[in-house]
Amino acid sequence: METIKPIRKKSLYSFTLSELRDYLAEKGFAKFAADQIYQWLYKNAEQNPELWTNVAKKIKDDFQSNLSIDLPTIIWNGLSTDGTRKFLVKMFDGQTVEAVAIPARDRLTLCLSSQVGCAIGCTFCHTGTMGLKRHLTADEIVGQFMAISYWLKANVSTEMKLTNIVYMGQGEPLHNYENVRVATIIFMEDKGLGLSQRKITLSTSGLVPQIEKMWDFPPVNIAISLHAAHNNIRTELMPINKAYDLERLFAAIKKVPLKAYRRITYEYILISDLNDRPEDIQGLIDLLDKDKSKINLIPYNDFPGSKFKRPSNSKVIWFQEELLKRGYVCTTRTTKGQDILAACGQLKSEYEKLNLWDHREKLTSRLESLS
Repeated sequence: METIKPIRKKSLYSFTLSELRDYLAEKGFAKFAADQIYQWLYKNAEQNPELWTNVAKKIKDDFQSNLSIDLPTIIWNGLSTDGTRKFLVKMFDGQTVEAVAIPARDRLTLCLSSQVGCAIGCTFCHTGTMGLKRHLTADEIVGQFMAISYWLKANVSTEMKLTNIVYMGQGEPLHNYENVRVATIIFMEDKGLGLSQRKITLSTSGLVPQIEKMWDFPPVNIAISLHAAHNNIRTELMPINKAYDLERLFAAIKKVPLKAYRRITYEYILISDLNDRPEDIQGLIDLLDKDKSKINLIPYNDFPGSKFKRPSNSKVIWFQEELLKRGYVCTTRTTKGQDILAACGQLKSEYEKLNLWDHREKLTSRLESLS
């Protein structure tokens, strides 16, 4: 599916540093100004070119004429009792996505969306009920991060800083490969945001042709949405398994270039009486190399209309302990943001359909009162 191009000026947030240097050179400007602009735009978070004191006026005039520095708009936010905050972000054509800021003791992680909706159609995922509307452009992906960064500093604390990114919001990141790749390069640029490769995680449902291209992708953390160790169950949960079954998926995973001491994370949503049985534990043992794998168990998060159920806490603990006994690195993800449908698998741009635009301030106040 082709990305729909917004009818607007090219965004300054769409340029990698090398692309911005080339743009300036083509215009007859000094290439080094790109480094200064990146510092103003990302490190200093200064969006007004008039305040870029060391950038030539002729460059700023060119930007005003030919480029846009506008960001997507945050039109709603909800605060969970656990401090997780969900944002509804409107793009320039009116389409919306959700992103989630997840606090932890030593970090603040932003769960980013890469598409409006999703084409994969996983049956356990709320986003999958939307279908795919379009890809996000690279500047829209970066724009989510920047818009939410500005919002947090203005409305929560000037010291608040997003430290990590997970591509686990709406959409399949590798279905939007090129835009996600460019956005990741921008996030990691030392002269800009300077996020390290260990602070960015890309999660994929298993698009085998795109996984095989990942030698071309910045070396970030990789997470595979596995969710079942047997083809019949995985196909029930993830229709993509019909095209790329476990055998094809793991043949592709073996080609992923891993840096020394890195592991691939396998996300495994535990669903009661479906994939939480002894034979599922054995299936994981048969599939996964314990020295190169990390298993992240995710107790299923309900959403309206779902047919699946969450296992008991005792079943989750049992499942984890059985894998730990066998020498696997295995963690259980703490559910956050469930009271505002911000937990894993619950994201969906549904407020427009529910006609809540006129009531969003009232809804936000109600949610914040829960904190």
